[in-house]
Amino acid sequence: MRLHLAEDDSGLSEVLARGLTEAGYVVDVSKDGESTINYLKIYDYSLIILDWNLPKMNGLEIVTFARRNGLTTPILMLTARDQHKDRIAALDAGADDYLIKPFDFGELVARTRALLRRGNVRNTPVISVGNLTFDPEQRTVTVSDSVVELAPREFAILEILLRRSPNLVSRSSIAENGWGDEGDAVGSNTIDVHMARLRSKLVNSNIKIVTLRGVGYKLVSR
Repeated sequence: MRLHLAEDDSGLSEVLARGLTEAGYVVDVSKDGESTINYLKIYDYSLIILDWNLPKMNGLEIVTFARRNGLTTPILMLTARDQHKDRIAALDAGADDYLIKPFDFGELVARTRALLRRGNVRNTPVISVGNLTFDPEQRTVTVSDSVVELAPREFAILEILLRRSPNLVSRSSIAENGWGDEGDAVGSNTIDVHMARLRSKLVNSNIKIVTLRGVGYKLVSR
């Protein structure tokens, strides 16, 4: 899943982005409101984590812009503002949750999982294909009840292939869901290497990843 983190404190944004990446998410980072809006116009995010006091355009203005333009992505506000009136203003503008600084990183991850479950229902159901079971909430994959250990990018690749199966998934879509800088992945053999590793780990499953050379991949039952 691809998340967007808007935070102008460089030290905090680095720590949060690293922690979220280690938790298995692809994270884009912006440090001002204008950059955040530009990201939101380009990418389809699963969640937006948004600091209130951003330069150029504050978090409340970004929430208002997003909702007025039909963006339904869950939004988690981060802020030191702890007054009830501020919390009410953020929620009324369209934010889905509100976390006051300083906060525990574990709580941020828990709220992230909760918002992904609540705000984007299509991401929550367990997917079963043949003898393979994919659980996006628990981030587990099993084949014939045996756990398959996948690296975060392998998990992201398998997820998008499963959700779009049996349709073709382009290389650019795979890169966007698995890499922060998707241009590097599309223009090299990085995707092919990860795909080969994923195939080797799923060798005992009833699914097959089919390559359409130079175009993309699709997942089919076998």
